[in-house]
Amino acid sequence: MPTKKWYVLLTALLALSMLFAACAAPVATPAPAAPAEQPTTAPAEQPTTAPAEQPSTAPAADELTGDLEIYSWWTAGGEADGLNAMYELFKAQHPQVNIVNATVAGGAGSNAKAVLTTRMQANDPPDSFQVHAGHELIDTWVVADKMEPVTFLFEENGWMDVFPPGVIDVLSYNGDIWSVPVNIHRSNVLWYNSAIFEQNGLTAPTTMEEFFAAAETLQAAGVTPLALGDNGIWTATHLMESVLLAALGPEGYRGLWTGATDWNSAEVTTALENFAKMMAYVNEDHAALSWDQAAQLVADGDAAMTIMGDWAQGYFTSIGLTVDKDYGWAPSPGTGGTFMMLSDSFGLPKGAPHRDNAIAWLTLAGSREGQDAFNPPKGSIPARTDGDRSLYDAYLQAAMDDFSSNEITPSLAHGAAASEGWVTAFNDVMTLFVTDLDVATAQAAMAKACVNAGVCK
Repeated sequence: MPTKKWYVLLTALLALSMLFAACAAPVATPAPAAPAEQPTTAPAEQPTTAPAEQPSTAPAADELTGDLEIYSWWTAGGEADGLNAMYELFKAQHPQVNIVNATVAGGAGSNAKAVLTTRMQANDPPDSFQVHAGHELIDTWVVADKMEPVTFLFEENGWMDVFPPGVIDVLSYNGDIWSVPVNIHRSNVLWYNSAIFEQNGLTAPTTMEEFFAAAETLQAAGVTPLALGDNGIWTATHLMESVLLAALGPEGYRGLWTGATDWNSAEVTTALENFAKMMAYVNEDHAALSWDQAAQLVADGDAAMTIMGDWAQGYFTSIGLTVDKDYGWAPSPGTGGTFMMLSDSFGLPKGAPHRDNAIAWLTLAGSREGQDAFNPPKGSIPARTDGDRSLYDAYLQAAMDDFSSNEITPSLAHGAAASEGWVTAFNDVMTLFVTDLDVATAQAAMAKACVNAGVCK
């Protein structure tokens, strides 16, 4: 065929191919691979925090797939309700992510911490885990180089302006922030059955003297004055920290954890004597019960009072009770004007299997929306300063006010005051003390624990 005819034919074919391409359906772009197929965590020997190597923000919601394993000890009443409320929000934002709710029952994480330790040491971390902010996380996992800092989340989301400086200080170590706080709890709270108090002409005791007078009245009326459930010894430590605060005041109490207060002082002796005296008014089966079972004794009218953190508020709400109607509250005796605080938070383990999903979870945990979903049922207040007060009941609004105006002290039992090793040693002392009530032996052991912690001489 002559060259000219070939040229005409080729031109016609090209025109036809362009016409067919214009009419054809578009070809779908393949979806990005799931995080599980394309790990985002750098190998252990490589830096995990450099922005160039590790994207600091998670992909868009419709790109997130795979699992998200959240590890916690929230299994009772309001605490489980609060966690589920956050899960529902996360599912709405990231519908293709499968949440693995890895919970281990046991108040204050007594059982969960042991299981988590095994996993972390085996380099098998969950994507994120609940941990008390402060010493519990930093001394245990940050110093061991098992965590990534989350400073970038605070900077990218503008959180430095909505979390109080004191809270950020608790979260910080070596210039970085290591976890996202989801709440603030108050440890030093006395809860009481309103009907029992009314029947016996009682008001909430504000001093230790008033407490013992009320306990005598209740015991004479055939009512157990104080409910305690210490099958996890942390609850005895929890009670003890309130009694120490009552005897020493906020400055003296804080000094116990810095070495400024002598563990052999007369004030510590007084606290131990008061605790031993209180044990004469608790339920006989206290060693067989958990904290929420002790709270149930108060709800049922089988006991009049319990001293527990304000997660008890979440528990009471979850079983249908109403604050200032069915039950009342006050600062634990002798601690008015002081807010003993702790905070639940979530961290980012190195080697998290689904790092992008974990970052999305942490972003929700630190958001106003996430905190306002979690805290009302949990019985806590937001760690942020801009929570929607209308969502919180009378107790929680009062807690917000007290947190902004009271003296703040850290909780020992919940990882804010001292190292995890020191807390463990203190729990060991309390295990013996609730049994033998030997004040001198307990005081000597507490003083020794301070020395062993490297704080006291």
